Amino acid sequence: MKTASSGKWAATTFLVAWLIAGCSHADTQAAIAEDRKPAASLHTADSQIGASWNARAAAAYLDQREAVWRGWSDAARDHQTFCISCHTAVPYALSRPVLRKVLGEQTLSTSERLLLDNVTKRVRLWKEVAPFYGNDYGDQKGAESRATEAVLNALILASYDAQNGKLSADTRAAFTNMWALKQTSGDSKGAWLWLQFNLKPWEASDSPYYGAALAAIAVQTAPENYRSTPEIQNNLKMLCEYLVRGYATQSSINRVVLLWVSTKWPGLLLPAQQKSIIDEVLAKQQADGGWCAYSLARTWLDWSPFALLREWRTKAPEEKKSDGYATGLITLALLEAGVPRENAQLKRGLSWLLLNQDRTEGLWPAYSLNRRRDPSSITGHFMSDAATAYAALALTEADLH
Repeated sequence: MKTASSGKWAATTFLVAWLIAGCSHADTQAAIAEDRKPAASLHTADSQIGASWNARAAAAYLDQREAVWRGWSDAARDHQTFCISCHTAVPYALSRPVLRKVLGEQTLSTSERLLLDNVTKRVRLWKEVAPFYGNDYGDQKGAESRATEAVLNALILASYDAQNGKLSADTRAAFTNMWALKQTSGDSKGAWLWLQFNLKPWEASDSPYYGAALAAIAVQTAPENYRSTPEIQNNLKMLCEYLVRGYATQSSINRVVLLWVSTKWPGLLLPAQQKSIIDEVLAKQQADGGWCAYSLARTWLDWSPFALLREWRTKAPEEKKSDGYATGLITLALLEAGVPRENAQLKRGLSWLLLNQDRTEGLWPAYSLNRRRDPSSITGHFMSDAATAYAALALTEADLH
């Protein structure tokens, strides 16, 4: 979400929140030392690439980053709740249960429990709590914020319910809130208003499509065959039509998310449409085996004079190198779409992930697509938060753990 902070203050807050959560730098180092595992190998036609990744260190990084976000004053909201961020909280909620299973942990981490408590509290107080952002941030920000939160609440709660196979009353309420805010007319029929701060890849002009994709994941993930509930069939029809209608004009990274959704929603895309997306992203793989989010998140609108001027003024880095967010998300989508693990390009993507985890912090590197940020600051870690989550999901999906 849109934030700002001085470097010194951010570093102090980072340390305090980390200590409160009980995860110090020493804890992370201990986790790294504890979980040194034998190298996982990927075979290519020419050679054997050996590397390893540290699931425990990744989990420790994600736990402390969620704690930092939760304790940061910029994330605080009314009723003693905090904002649910697309860069930290959502990827954390999707990945941490998978890491918990890999690590053989029997209970939720502290950060997981507090995140779920926060989401549940806001769902129960839906008519009382203020939106994450009010209209003092700009026209429609209140409505955008409300609809965005409704989707994220449903996604997080449904993904946790899926682990025990029972749809809770709170999750049903979250879905009710979500459907009530769906748009029912115009070009955006079937989608939701979405927060717009001109920040790629989650709060930009094309982000409503990303939001609709997350709503689809929430529905298809929910247990007890929620997707077949008679009362939501018209809503699902409109959502399906919106996703199919708009995918050809989306950025490559949004099409990757659609590919991922289609693996959970049989029949959403035709096989030829899935293949088209797969071919597109494979063609954009970089020489080192990874992918670059900066280039994949751009649309034709980003080449307009106004957009280029804004980019120049904010000094957004045109990162050409591969990053963990794009590479993690793409390899995860390819694996779930059924691309054979013997595929040479998929192997190279997984190899990039195996070789590029930061062994000190446990993270995978990624970079802001909008402006230069101090990599040691709270905001400077946002993209790496998402990158680490998706990299961990991809590597566990590939059974490399």
